[in-house]
Amino acid sequence: MSWIGKVVGAGLGFWIFGWIGGGIGLILGHFLDRFLGRVKRVGGQLLQVQKSFFDTTFTTLGFVSKADGRVSEAEIRATEAVMTQMRLTKARRRDAIRAFNRGKAPGFDPDATIRRFVQVCGSQPTLLRVFLEIQIQVAFADGRVDPAEREALLRIAQALGVSETDFARLEALLAGHYQHGPGAPTTAEALENAYRALGVEKTASDAEVKRAYRKLMSEHHPDKLIAKGLPDSMVELAKERTQEIQKAYETVTRSRQTSR
Repeated sequence: MSWIGKVVGAGLGFWIFGWIGGGIGLILGHFLDRFLGRVKRVGGQLLQVQKSFFDTTFTTLGFVSKADGRVSEAEIRATEAVMTQMRLTKARRRDAIRAFNRGKAPGFDPDATIRRFVQVCGSQPTLLRVFLEIQIQVAFADGRVDPAEREALLRIAQALGVSETDFARLEALLAGHYQHGPGAPTTAEALENAYRALGVEKTASDAEVKRAYRKLMSEHHPDKLIAKGLPDSMVELAKERTQEIQKAYETVTRSRQTSR
């Protein structure tokens, strides 16, 4: 229990106003101690969230990358790109690599790992979605999501409490940016993915499309995500997500303007 505020408040109050001032200072110091204690708890919780987010991100990336039986060079490059986007120091990069290796090792239990992650970050559903987006992003490293990887991603989504509908929306959001090669979406599929990414039907009005777009942009705003526990180093990833949302919105609006 903190007592510094009480001692300082009572001492100053007594010195300036005597016994009455000391009593008032003691009361004010009590409230100051409570405030400082709350700030300390919130700061500690934020650090815990950031640590859990970092560790779980890279162990789970190892698990997803190995889901199809091997970790490809493309997946390693994609994971390294995440590290670069996060501006990790050499020491933190080594921590990330160790976490990745734990995740790809036989016997790794993703369900227990995700449960611990949800216990720490579950009050921030936006953080859980960002975490899942990173997993999907690296799964697209080979140009498409392998069926075994998709099954692993769905397992993770279920453990996070993310519905299949929301998972499909996130997958569609990232497909237009990361899916390439023979499996790249056609123009019609890209438009369908854009609608799915925004979470609206093709029959939605222009106003409904704009509302969905603004809601997603607000949820993925870097400042808001950092306030909820996203590490500062992941600002570039957050900005990338807003660019993908912007691209989906532009795809939909451009198609509607052309068809009129």
